[in-house]
Amino acid sequence: MTDKTTASDVATMIRVASVQFQHLPGDKSANLATIHHFVQQAAAREVQLIVFPECCISGYWHLRHLTEQQLRALAEPVFDGPASQMLHQWSRQYGMTIGAGLIESAPDGRLYNSYVVAMPDGRLHRHRKLHAFIHPSVQCGDQFTVFDTPHGWRVGVLICYDNNLVENARATALLGAQILLAPHQTGGCDSGSPHAMGVIDRTIWENRGRDPATIEAELLGEKGRGWLMRWLPARAHDNGMFLIFSNGIGPDDDEVRTGNAMILDPYGRILNETCRAGDDLIIADLDPKLRERCTGVRWLRARRPELYKPLAQPTGHEQSTRAVRFG
Repeated sequence: MTDKTTASDVATMIRVASVQFQHLPGDKSANLATIHHFVQQAAAREVQLIVFPECCISGYWHLRHLTEQQLRALAEPVFDGPASQMLHQWSRQYGMTIGAGLIESAPDGRLYNSYVVAMPDGRLHRHRKLHAFIHPSVQCGDQFTVFDTPHGWRVGVLICYDNNLVENARATALLGAQILLAPHQTGGCDSGSPHAMGVIDRTIWENRGRDPATIEAELLGEKGRGWLMRWLPARAHDNGMFLIFSNGIGPDDDEVRTGNAMILDPYGRILNETCRAGDDLIIADLDPKLRERCTGVRWLRARRPELYKPLAQPTGHEQSTRAVRFG
């Protein structure tokens, strides 16, 4: 667990942003240039915290095809690596907290799907995806990540599939998170379920200029926003957290990501969103007063932990995330 003892109860209004963009697989320089472009845009609009997608620095879905050697060549250390240091530099330069994802090479040689958060006071934090499945050589993290920011807010991070399990969001809230950063690469997935998401025909994306209505229907439908709206607002509402959802958009190897970047309040209401078939940035102002009597915060106070021992006991039906995702 990360630091819990300095949670702030004096948060003030904060302006936040969420970005959706189509990364280039394996081209860290180009992806960092895109990140910088959006950071500059956000700075011009006085954004204090900006969230970019999962693995947007390294690229994502193509990773499953790489050999371990190729994956290691793409990975880099967190904190001391060039991408982390670049985020650190921009964070201080623009006075903005910046979060972005990449493949991490840890000091012990392990590889992780990680998310780096750089803050303008010089601190950097990292979340390692708890439910990783992109490559057999990528390990799962084993800690929740919650920390205080210089903006007076306490922030938690869950990467993509981490958010699907209700226990993870609840644990993050119990550690004091007021804002949940939820970077993703999702939508348009071959999920294996006949009633969740589904693959988008690549030609629909390629024809989006000539036929915008068809791609819009896919992004807003059950393969994208429709699926998200069945569960994402509940993570915010049930746990009394603001939630910043950032996602990829467009072709990602053989799938088409659906974007739908959105910012939700602790009642699960959407403060701002985009359904654009392309790179985009959205902004919202978060008012801490919304949390004072919100449903989720009140429910957290009504908990009876002595009843919940079965939640931490194996049922015998558990599987690795990779087996669930690809099984």
